[in-house]
Amino acid sequence: MDWRFWEAISYDDYIDIAISIGVILLAILLRKLFIKYIFYLFLKLSNKGKTELLNHALKALEHPLRFLFVVVGIYIAIHFFPYINETREIYLKLLKISILLAISSWLFNLSSSTSLLFMKISNKLNFEMDSILIPFLSKAVRVIIVMISISIIAEEFGYNVSGFVAGLGLGGLAFALAAQEVIKNLFGGVVIITEKPFTIGDWIQSPSIEGIVEDINFRSTIIRTFADSLITIPNSTLSNEPITNWSEMNKRRISFTLGVEYSTSKEKIQHVVHEIQEYLENNEDIHPETIFVKFTEYNNSSLDIMLYFFTKTIVWEEYLTVKQNVNYKIMEILEEADVSVAFPSRSIYLEQDSMHNMHPLQDDQQ
Repeated sequence: MDWRFWEAISYDDYIDIAISIGVILLAILLRKLFIKYIFYLFLKLSNKGKTELLNHALKALEHPLRFLFVVVGIYIAIHFFPYINETREIYLKLLKISILLAISSWLFNLSSSTSLLFMKISNKLNFEMDSILIPFLSKAVRVIIVMISISIIAEEFGYNVSGFVAGLGLGGLAFALAAQEVIKNLFGGVVIITEKPFTIGDWIQSPSIEGIVEDINFRSTIIRTFADSLITIPNSTLSNEPITNWSEMNKRRISFTLGVEYSTSKEKIQHVVHEIQEYLENNEDIHPETIFVKFTEYNNSSLDIMLYFFTKTIVWEEYLTVKQNVNYKIMEILEEADVSVAFPSRSIYLEQDSMHNMHPLQDDQQ
């Protein structure tokens, strides 16, 4: 900068510049003191009062308040700064926009806690709100806040937002064609929310994926597989597939066939069937509604006993423990009855030319 510029500055101008800088520094200092002592005091009081919603509102207000202190400090400093006319319209607009940004930022931060607000409303009105709908509405609120803020700021700078929106209608067809996948996924998300085939935390299975639902947004559903990987699947794909919701099971099925040797007598089979049936009926972990233990068929190398029943628990680990205990008990029943489990085998007959007799040879295959 030319040294003559500094010569042109008077002593009073230097004083005003120093005051302007001092005002900004004072605003930063006051911001720090206010946040550290007064604001955090209100935050502690809200924690003690157990007003959870107020606590979230105050936490969301912290960063906008920090921003507002600096904005107000700069605006006051402009009043003292030489060569700047603080009455110009542009400064008033910037002040309005800064306040608007602070309010929008507070509402945006608060909208992350709108799930809490929705839960409070549903509790007050005795209205059951699905856990899928809550984050979906929270994200919708955030989008609306951003859109309203942008439109107000545009209006402040003289842009005709209504004319801009009307102009979008002229290219609406092209836009719809370009965004048809996005629209499909959006409607797919609406279908998932309205029909509620599953919710967050459910174990689901479809032709495309199997795992635990972690999140549902406007475009896609996020699922954690049992290999502990995250998969993002478009809502349009998921909404058009058959979905099995395993979390909706009231009980969990166990079904298998127990094959015993052909040499087992009828009495022993009856005894084994009766003992297993009685054990399952008296087992507290087995659901009493459906229990089948039946001698069903003559297989190629075994006499087959079908077992079909359900566990009360649907938790995978507990289910496996019940199944293991049942298997141990069946082994014990077979040992006590002196009955052996059959393994695949076949008989081979050799013809002797001299005697023309058939002698079977047992060829066992495990």
